[in-house]
Amino acid sequence: MGKGRLEAFSDGVIAIIITIMVLELKVPHHADIEGLKPLIPVFVSYALSFIYVGIYWNNHHHMLHATKSINGAIMWANLHLLFWLSLIPFVTGWMGENHFAKWPVICYGIVLIMNSIAYAILVKLLIRHHGEHSLLGTAFGADTKGRISLAIYAIAIVVSFIQSWLGFALYIVVACIWFIPDRRIENKMGKEEELHHG
Repeated sequence: MGKGRLEAFSDGVIAIIITIMVLELKVPHHADIEGLKPLIPVFVSYALSFIYVGIYWNNHHHMLHATKSINGAIMWANLHLLFWLSLIPFVTGWMGENHFAKWPVICYGIVLIMNSIAYAILVKLLIRHHGEHSLLGTAFGADTKGRISLAIYAIAIVVSFIQSWLGFALYIVVACIWFIPDRRIENKMGKEEELHHG
């Protein structure tokens, strides 16, 4: 099956997710600068979540660019990823409204780790569909970056039981790791084009 509809649907869902998140930023009732102070925790959690959704959108785009076709299992795996992404606005709002309290931060981490697992499942199914020696298979390899991220998420969730701010700081660390777009697919595509034209 072609990938066009899956990519268009995913882009639409991600756009809606970002829209829902920004609606959590309520307009202050006061005209002075003091009226913005209560919004600071909500804005901080929104900014981090915006970056996370942007990272997933960016890497999802690169991955599908290297994808030639899809099957039913891949469609369900993509929906699984979108399900966990769609929960980001809820935990973002909960965490910001409660000033990074323990349980909201823990649940935020659970949603992040489930997104990471869902993305890894989608990658594995795409590689299985295209073959280990395909562009996707060789680009992702052992996915060390993904494994490190999962480990940090797990540590952050455990640490949040003791100090939620430390857990939140670790979520920022993972976002920083992925903030620079994943170049593995671009690099592999560039090398293949060089070989083709060479």
